[in-house]
Amino acid sequence: MPLHPEIAGFLAGLPAAPEGPLDPVAMRAAEEGQVAPLGERLPLHAVEDLTARTASGDVPVRIYTPVEADDHGVLVYFHGGAFFLGSLETHDHVARSLAKETGLKVVSVGYRLAPEAAFPAGLDDCYAVVRWVADEGAGLGWDGSTLAVAGDSSGGNFVAAVVARAHDDGFDRITHQILYYPSLDLDFDVERYASLRENAKGYGLETEGLKPFNAFYLDSGADPADPLVSPIKRADLTGLPPALVVTAQYDPMRDEGELYGERLREAGVAATVTRYQGAGHGFVQHFSWIPEYHKVFGETRDFIGRR
Repeated sequence: MPLHPEIAGFLAGLPAAPEGPLDPVAMRAAEEGQVAPLGERLPLHAVEDLTARTASGDVPVRIYTPVEADDHGVLVYFHGGAFFLGSLETHDHVARSLAKETGLKVVSVGYRLAPEAAFPAGLDDCYAVVRWVADEGAGLGWDGSTLAVAGDSSGGNFVAAVVARAHDDGFDRITHQILYYPSLDLDFDVERYASLRENAKGYGLETEGLKPFNAFYLDSGADPADPLVSPIKRADLTGLPPALVVTAQYDPMRDEGELYGERLREAGVAATVTRYQGAGHGFVQHFSWIPEYHKVFGETRDFIGRR
C-alpha cells in the first residue's frame, strides 16, 4: 500500500534539513520543544522519576504504573534516537501507552548518549537497569514473573544487545524482547539489504542519512563488526527470549529487522515478525496516534500474554 496519507502529508510539510554537520545539542533541544505539556499526556495511576543505583552508576529512570495493584509484571523500555537523541521526555508518550495497553509497570531508561558518553556507556546503562529491576524486585512492585525489554530504533538495537549479554552472563530473568523497527546492522552498505535501496529516499529517514546520524555512536568507539553494536552479526541466537519484531514497510532498515526475526526462528526462538503497511521508520514515536499504528501496543500486550 502507499505511504499512509497522514504520514505523507506530514513529510510534505517538513522544511529542508539544514546544511552542514549535525548539531546534537540543537537537535535535542528541538525534540524536547515538541514534547506535549504534562496536562495533555495520557493519565496513569502513577508516574515517578527515580535514580537507579546500578553497576553502571546512577541511571535516571521513569517508572509508569498503569493501575493500583500490589505488584505488576515489568517492561523495561529503551528509547530510540540514533544513540545521540531521545530522552525520558521525548518518548514519555510511548512509555505511557505501553503501560496502559499492556498493564505492565514500565521502567523507561534515561541512558547516557553519544558523543558525550563513549560506547558502551548507553548499552551498559540499559543492561544495568534490567539487572537492577530484577535485584530490587519487590521494592519496585515487580511480581517476579514477566520481565520484558522493549525499544524502538536504536533502542531496539539495545534490546537485542542486552538480551545477548544477559544470555552470555547466565542471567535468565528476561522473558520477552520487543523490537520496534530496530537498527541491528550498523554496516550501511546498501547492497546488504534491499530495503536500503527501495526505501532510500522520500519516507522520512533516508538511507544517506544513516551514516551521519550514527556517526556519533560509531566515532565513540562502537565497532560495526561487534555483535553488541550490530546484533544481527551474532553467530548464535539460540537460547534468547521470545521476540516480537515490528518493522515498517517504507523503512530503510526494514529488512535487517525481518532477518533478525528469521534468524531467531532458525535458532529455535519463538519470534513474531509484523510489518506495518504504509508506515515509515519512527511510526511508534511519531504516528501511534493513528489508529492503524496504535495497534502496535495491543500487539505487544498480546505477544507478552502468550507466554
